[in-house]
Amino acid sequence: MRITFFLIFFFLTANALTSQNNTSQDNKDRVIILTDIEADPDDTQSLVRLFLYANQIDIKGIVATTSCWLTSRIHPESIQKVIDAYSEIQPNLLKHEAGFPEAGTLSMLIKEGLPLYGMKGVGVGMDSEGSDWIIKILEEDDDRPLWISTWGGVNTLAQALYKIRKTKSENEAKKLISKIRVYTISDQDDSGIWIRNNFPDLFYIVSPGDDYGSATWTGINAFVKGIDNFTISNTWIAKNIQQDHGPLGAAYPDVAWGVEGDTPAFLSLIPNGLNVSERPEWGGWGGRYEMSIPDFTKMKKGGSIVTLAPETRPIWTNTTDSHTPYIPNKYGRSVKKDTVSFTNDKVTLWRWRDDFQNDFASRMDWCLMSYEDANHPPVPVLSHSDEITVESGADFTLDAFGSTDPDGDNLSFLWFNYPEAGSYKKEIKVNGAENVHIVYYTAPEVVKKETAHFILKVTDKGEPQLSRYKRVIVTITPK
Repeated sequence: MRITFFLIFFFLTANALTSQNNTSQDNKDRVIILTDIEADPDDTQSLVRLFLYANQIDIKGIVATTSCWLTSRIHPESIQKVIDAYSEIQPNLLKHEAGFPEAGTLSMLIKEGLPLYGMKGVGVGMDSEGSDWIIKILEEDDDRPLWISTWGGVNTLAQALYKIRKTKSENEAKKLISKIRVYTISDQDDSGIWIRNNFPDLFYIVSPGDDYGSATWTGINAFVKGIDNFTISNTWIAKNIQQDHGPLGAAYPDVAWGVEGDTPAFLSLIPNGLNVSERPEWGGWGGRYEMSIPDFTKMKKGGSIVTLAPETRPIWTNTTDSHTPYIPNKYGRSVKKDTVSFTNDKVTLWRWRDDFQNDFASRMDWCLMSYEDANHPPVPVLSHSDEITVESGADFTLDAFGSTDPDGDNLSFLWFNYPEAGSYKKEIKVNGAENVHIVYYTAPEVVKKETAHFILKVTDKGEPQLSRYKRVIVTITPK
């Protein structure tokens, strides 16, 4: 029995480590970045973070574009400046994980959009290096979706779609467009609404309009009353990112308007066990979104030159989580629920903020540190499938006994139900402690088949503390 148990444990752990370290292109999300870099320092900040995940996200292009804040200029040279800094630390990153591309490979992906604002750059004769590059990547023999991570204006994509519709057969155009996934940081030109109106089947995540204060993505840098906001403070950024972390950290500029306002457009592409990029309604580091038609009457003008217009079809847009944070407990059970709760759209993103900030900080350490001196994320391992079916009223167990840490760190466990991610919207509470590797639940009584999402968060006690997740989807059937 001991031998059998050991073999099972070894098999589960080996599978998890293989999955964690797999750098095969087939398992990565493809992405093209559209950036109005130099309109705000946050584009440069987001590029610094992006390149630290360049081994886990398949970067296919970085296009310099315009926006409502930068209407007639583009700055590809500023992209190259960050890549030059990356080139100096890329060899050290490879000591920690495989697959970080050469700086020269990234440089070849820099493309230019037109230095024109919005729809002025869409139409006959408005092709650019950037728009043609989008089409070229779409035409590759690759069935993976292509994410267009839009940090500024989206007219380079609009021109690519315009050309596809004009030059391809209906079937060819449909096939190419079906691969596109857009996450845009609000509307920063007037081509976004044009795209959504003219390509109604296009997968599009956006908090529409230019009212940034009403946008989910601002959860990355919003000061939230009632929680510890230290990991977005200038003090934290200087210590963990900018100073004494090599040339890439030195390239990270101070905050001007808001720290890393563009980063949410790729956060959900990072493989962490929680993120499922194709399922925005499940929630992840980039926030949670629902398919709906936003109420145009509630949209506010944000002060830019972007034209507001009502949506004509459902899009992936703002939705709400109700969240009560877990906080450290000084004595007894190591965690407890806070006394304050939050219900809004931004909490769908900031609820994970300390986790992805610590992850960023650890990767900055990788720029200079040896493997032995740095921290690396834990490896959660389930003792069962990540999809199970139970009957109403039945007890069931969730277990992550085989979880490991590559640095030999002690591990903390936290299990919780994520009601908004499933069809069963009431919270299902744990029977007993939620901070152990094995937990017990009782399925609620249901009159029709329902799904409930349970999240396992495994956190090490290294410096900084790092977290990885497993999502278990429980289907509950009536008796």
